[in-house]
Amino acid sequence: MLIPELIERKRNGAELSPQELHGLLEAFQSGQLADYQMSAFLMAVYFQGLSRAELDTMTRAMIGSGTRLSFQDDGRPPAVDKHSTGGVGDKVSLVLAPLLAEYGLRVPMMSGRGLGHTGGTVDKLESIPGFRTGLDLDEFRSVLDEVGCAMIRQTPEIAPLDGRLYALRDVTATVESVPLIAASIISKKVAEGIEALVLDVKFGRGAFMTEPESALELARTLVELAGSEGLHATALLTAMDEPLGVKVGNALEVREALECLEGGGPADLREVTLELCADVAVAAGVATRGEAWESMAGILDDGGARERFGRLVVAQGGDQGTLDDPDGLPSAPERLTYESPVDGMVAAADARRIGLAALVLGAGRRHVEDDVDPAVGLEVLCRVGDVVERGQPLVMIHARSEEDAAAATSRVETAIEILDEPPEEPAPLVWKRVTEDGVTDWTPDDA
Repeated sequence: MLIPELIERKRNGAELSPQELHGLLEAFQSGQLADYQMSAFLMAVYFQGLSRAELDTMTRAMIGSGTRLSFQDDGRPPAVDKHSTGGVGDKVSLVLAPLLAEYGLRVPMMSGRGLGHTGGTVDKLESIPGFRTGLDLDEFRSVLDEVGCAMIRQTPEIAPLDGRLYALRDVTATVESVPLIAASIISKKVAEGIEALVLDVKFGRGAFMTEPESALELARTLVELAGSEGLHATALLTAMDEPLGVKVGNALEVREALECLEGGGPADLREVTLELCADVAVAAGVATRGEAWESMAGILDDGGARERFGRLVVAQGGDQGTLDDPDGLPSAPERLTYESPVDGMVAAADARRIGLAALVLGAGRRHVEDDVDPAVGLEVLCRVGDVVERGQPLVMIHARSEEDAAAATSRVETAIEILDEPPEEPAPLVWKRVTEDGVTDWTPDDA
């Protein structure tokens, strides 16, 4: 096998045979193919894409590069999971995992850290004093058996080839490739051993895919690829023009997740969470959408999911007292309120710019190896369409220092747009649903 020839053929748009592509990936994993050669191949894929056969081959190579868990055929409830393509204020996983576990499903969830303007579930969980996300697979299984859900960071045993490829993609501007994204996500989820998956594919200013049609392409690819690997999947396309919920920042988002788990919290967070939970119950074949929605809404309201989350925290080393008194979570010493400079209507609360303000404060990371400050962040006190008056608080900034607060304020000023006339109608919170049967528009009756 001549590596330069394979790279050249892919660069020119040719389709590699399964044997050729598998051999190339195997050579990279074994160290026979240099990083610079794989980087060139990834760039060729970025521009030329992958055929369906190539995508299947790459995904299976990633799955086969490490351990493949299995939770099927043990007589216990189905194992399910959720994946989000990332957004600002997206703390859905913190609510969804214990809610599904309380409903009766099992949730072996492996999540990532935040990067850039988007947050990460692992960082949010680690803002709880003592919470351990670095469990080994035996500990992971033990917590899952005990609690019904477990939430950990990616382990070296699961799809290690994906980890190496992603590290190269991250530094070679090849992250934004639909087939590479799809292979990365589905390989890890299949290796987790789950039976059903729900995907939250976001679009809008603060999303990875800003254009709705690009997000739809990704959702279709993800659902089809999961199906080819025997994993039942459904995807919801959800808007990310403005942050989800009110709070942005790690400990702040834990507080808001706790509010939702107690039957309160922002309406948009509750709606998206229940939609995703209902869809994964359908994908797992355990209920109709309406039945699942009604049952899980009741679980949120009666506090059952909140109690389950407390059990999860204790099982993974977290401080139960912090949950009993959320004021024990990390908090920033400085507060600064950004007020409306004029009377008018909120035309934009740009999620990306708000996410970048959180990054300036230290709530996110510019590089994978960066640390995050769990205490800092923002509370976005306005929504698009709100009528506001001059001097009305719009954003509360939680900062480590006055200088950081001032730097974040300059970002916030560009994120919040006030007009003297009604803004354009915002995108629907949930736009479309993608299943193995095709694409449908979402309507409120779906709930």
